[in-house]
Amino acid sequence: MSETVTISTESSASTDPLRVVIAEDNTLLREGLQVLLERNEFAIAAAVATAEELITATREAAPDLVVTDVRMPPDFRSEGLTAAVRLREENPALPVVVLSQYVEQSYVAELLDSAGGAGVGYLLKDRVSDVADFADTLRRVHAGGTAVDPAVINQLINRRRDPLERLTPREREVLAVMAEGHSNAAIARRLVVSDAAVVKHVGNIMMKLDLPPNDDQNRRVAAVLTYLRGQEG
Repeated sequence: MSETVTISTESSASTDPLRVVIAEDNTLLREGLQVLLERNEFAIAAAVATAEELITATREAAPDLVVTDVRMPPDFRSEGLTAAVRLREENPALPVVVLSQYVEQSYVAELLDSAGGAGVGYLLKDRVSDVADFADTLRRVHAGGTAVDPAVINQLINRRRDPLERLTPREREVLAVMAEGHSNAAIARRLVVSDAAVVKHVGNIMMKLDLPPNDDQNRRVAAVLTYLRGQEG
C-alpha cells in the first residue's frame, strides 16, 4: 500500500483470528477480498452487498473489524460510509476501515473524528498494492491505530471555503437554472442538453456540495441555498 499515513499501537495479544464483516456490492471484489483476508489469517464473520446488510450483520455478528466500500446500493452515493458512521455512533470502539475508489467528502470527517480517530481507516483501492501491508494495516486499526491514505488527507486539507468552486462551468449553469425553480426537464430545454445529462450534472452537484442522501427536493433546496449564498459574496 502506497505511503499510507498510519498511527500504530501495540497489536492485540490474542492469537485468535480477527473476525471481519466485509461490505462490498461488487461480487468479484467482495469474494476476492474474502479470500485475501482468509489467506492472511482473518475470519470472515459476514460478507454483504448493501449498507443495510452491513448494519444488520455487524449488530448480529459483533465482529472485531468492519471493512466497507463507500458507494453501495440503492443509490451508490455514500451508503457504506454513512453506515460506518452510524455503527461507530452505536459502538465507538468498533474498528472500521473504509476501502473505496473515491474520496467521499460527505461523512468522512465524522468517521475520522469518531472516537478521537482511534480504530479507523480510509484507504483507496487503487493504492493498495501490498497484500501483507494491507493485512498489517487492518490489524493496526483493530488495535486502535489510524490509517488514512494521503490523498484523503490532501483533499480534506485543500477543501475550498467556497463549495461552488468545486463545480465545473456546466454544473454552475445547471445550478443557476435550478435556482430559478426549474425542473430537470426545463433545465435540459434551457441549456439544450439531454435529460440524462442534467440528471448526471445534478448528481455531481449534490456530491460536490457535500449534500447527504436525503429527500431529493430538500437536497435541491439546499443546493440552491448554497448557490445563492455564493452569489452574495
